[in-house]
Amino acid sequence: MAAEDYIGLSEWRNRAELKELMGVDPARTEWCAAFVNAILEIEGSPNLYDIGSSTPLLARSFLTWGTEVLPEDIQKGDLVIFPRGNQGWQGHVGFYYGTTAEGKWVILGGNQQNAVRYDLYNPNRAIGIRRWVVQEQQVGSIPD
Repeated sequence: MAAEDYIGLSEWRNRAELKELMGVDPARTEWCAAFVNAILEIEGSPNLYDIGSSTPLLARSFLTWGTEVLPEDIQKGDLVIFPRGNQGWQGHVGFYYGTTAEGKWVILGGNQQNAVRYDLYNPNRAIGIRRWVVQEQQVGSIPD
């Protein structure tokens, strides 16, 4: 997962590097969605800019990205969206990395305590899990 290459970068100590990666200033912007968009681009998956989202820097915009995944089907690399703050538009998004023995989800993301890092989240707080599924053409089918 390309996000692992950035573990430990912080919004102040590595401000220039993160700004170059994401195209936004992490010291002035809530940047979890910007980080996810940048990683998706690196990995060759469509990001919110590619799909024409009107709000690509909002974590909750990922609720319309890709395909919905049920919690029991979650896989490493799936995007998980959580609520944040007390406004309906606020949220947090990161990559699912695994589950602890205690049942917490390990999420790798940006702007987690102002850095790219792993943090533990309660799966019951997730408001969405999404995965980009590439549609494969059937052998012998005629493309559009």
